[in-house]
Amino acid sequence: MADFEVSGLSGSDAGEGTPVVLLHGLTATRRYVVMGSRALERGGHRVLAYDARGHGRSSPGEAYDYAALAGDLLALLDDQEVGRAVLAGASMGAHTIVRLALAHPERVQAAVLITPAFDPEGAARLEHWDALSDGLRAGGIDGFLAAYGTPPTPERWRATVQRVIRQRLGEHEHLGAVADALRAVPRSRPFEAWDDLAALEFPVTVVASRDEADPEHPYAVGERYAHTIDGARLVSEEPGASPLAWQGAQLSRVIGEAAS
Repeated sequence: MADFEVSGLSGSDAGEGTPVVLLHGLTATRRYVVMGSRALERGGHRVLAYDARGHGRSSPGEAYDYAALAGDLLALLDDQEVGRAVLAGASMGAHTIVRLALAHPERVQAAVLITPAFDPEGAARLEHWDALSDGLRAGGIDGFLAAYGTPPTPERWRATVQRVIRQRLGEHEHLGAVADALRAVPRSRPFEAWDDLAALEFPVTVVASRDEADPEHPYAVGERYAHTIDGARLVSEEPGASPLAWQGAQLSRVIGEAAS
């Protein structure tokens, strides 16, 4: 595995074969897409993963909207001499892929949209995101967790959710930049209307989590993405099971299928 830096973005490059680029969600880092699994590299893929601007070890940016995030992704593809890639992203990462793909479809071989949550017709819950931003800025990780409150998941998963939140926030070098992103990203729109997704003509897989485990990424929104994008495949865990999106090896298998 080789580390690289592109326009302030910190990333890693491992394996050989069909390029796969992994994009994480808001407040996460590149580790939290396939959770450290090396199945994609072992399966014959070149895996590029990076920390979004202001996250992990990447430098802060002046803007955190989807235009800036998609611009970063394009710059990475150019720098790493990747003409077309399989793009797999979670939440914010999924929305960044859509923004890039609508502008530059020729750069996308296939896409795996993991727990997309943006609904162009829905409310963005800005008060929630602003409270998290304020908590993180004023009180660090403990302040964020206090603002987050009790995880809206079944009791058997709450301790795990809290532990993962603390672990991933601990990987950021610039918590103030993450606080800035918490205000900016929910205010940005990766696309304007559901009909825009009909322009995506490459293979798309949507990974949706059941609401019991992950109500912040509604299953119905994932279904809407899959139904709107012609030929898209919708996959999920069985009801009551731990989310597929949390299982690195299983998620890698889904991404590998998209890349084959």
